[in-house]
Amino acid sequence: MRYKLRRIRNRLSGSDLTANLPERVQDTINARQDASEILIGWVQFAFIVTMAVLYAVSPKAFTEDTMFAPVPWAIVAYLAFTVTRLVLAYRRRLPRALLLVSVILDMTLLMGLIFTFHIQYQQPPSFYLKSPTLLYVFIFIAIRALRFDPAYVVLSGAVAALGWLALLAYAVAMAPESAGITRDYAEYLTSNRILLGAEFDKIISILTVTIVLWIGIGRAQSQLVEAVSEQSTGRELARFLPREIVDRVRRSSTRLEAGDCEASDATIMHIDIESFTRISERIAPTNLVAALNDYFAAVAEPIERHGGVICQFQGDAILASFNVPRVDPAHASSALAAAREILELVAKRGFGDDVVFDVRIGINSGRVVGGLVGTPTQVGYTVHGNDVNLAARLEQLNKDTGTRLLVSESTRRLAGENAAGLVPAGEFEIRGQSQKTRAYTLPARAIPGANGKRRTRESGR
Repeated sequence: MRYKLRRIRNRLSGSDLTANLPERVQDTINARQDASEILIGWVQFAFIVTMAVLYAVSPKAFTEDTMFAPVPWAIVAYLAFTVTRLVLAYRRRLPRALLLVSVILDMTLLMGLIFTFHIQYQQPPSFYLKSPTLLYVFIFIAIRALRFDPAYVVLSGAVAALGWLALLAYAVAMAPESAGITRDYAEYLTSNRILLGAEFDKIISILTVTIVLWIGIGRAQSQLVEAVSEQSTGRELARFLPREIVDRVRRSSTRLEAGDCEASDATIMHIDIESFTRISERIAPTNLVAALNDYFAAVAEPIERHGGVICQFQGDAILASFNVPRVDPAHASSALAAAREILELVAKRGFGDDVVFDVRIGINSGRVVGGLVGTPTQVGYTVHGNDVNLAARLEQLNKDTGTRLLVSESTRRLAGENAAGLVPAGEFEIRGQSQKTRAYTLPARAIPGANGKRRTRESGR
């Protein structure tokens, strides 16, 4: 029995859907709920301002200088409460307990405002039962749906139903003979008589709207959780796969499998750290990993800003592609611009605990195949082809030529004017290539740090 009651309570509050969500997903949902509370606050503010304007322009049935008027005080009290709640919503200081209390206060103040009408206009209590202000009860219940949490809708509807029932009971108990209970509908409409059936219809309507919204919000909440989870998963996947591939997975009507690929003209960049093995022998592993991660983050920025996509981190090496999977017609120029920035960046700063790295870069353009590789249960994205291998060979050739950057003839030709400043480095026989490869580089004066060996600081030894 206790288990069933707990299940009902969880169903009413929607906690079944959010109980086992990852923290990052829950944080995203909470942020959206906080934004919803701000919207709810403004809706309530608009409501109370509207009420104040309507009261100000409506005719009064009393002399204001001789009688206490409770309606303005009720409006002022509710306005103060609404402004306070709105300020707290902007400051993200509305815990769940306070929100629940605010729902009760919202409806209580509205019922209190309706209650004061018979005092304001010197009528029997049954007078307020015909007040059109009751319609605002449905607005108050409806705006709670903005939070996508059924608990607040249920609470708001329950308080409204109980509040109207209390007003009805008071009106019946305090009714004079001229304003008692009647069964005549016409008399009910034209006098202060009370028609119990009509009042119960109002309560039934409040409860019906509450139940319908509860069911609808329950379904909407599940869709919200699913959407936020999918977006969060997409952001996490983007750390392992290019954003374009993640978007393709989302849009695909079928499941993408290892082997799904596309051929495209592209420019490939291969970057490696010079003498990384020697550096790793001199630096504590934790410091080395910190320096390497800092280096990866710094180098990734110009690559991505120039339209490139990092396909792989291979030890200390980086394999990046331009024009696949992210389209870039000027891919050769973009790769050269990124390479120049990387050389300048690496020459200016250290990484991690001020560890200095020197890098070698090889760039080549040609026809490549980009796609998913792996097993049926685990895949990754990479690029393949002879032109990919040539970029790696050019990077390695820097060791023999004493250069930091080697660019193939195809890349220089495609880059056009943007290849200005490149000078011939020679023709080379490269393993795996049937013909000699003509390569270009930047003159030593144009490459930061090329005129002298920099010494790596042996941090964390």
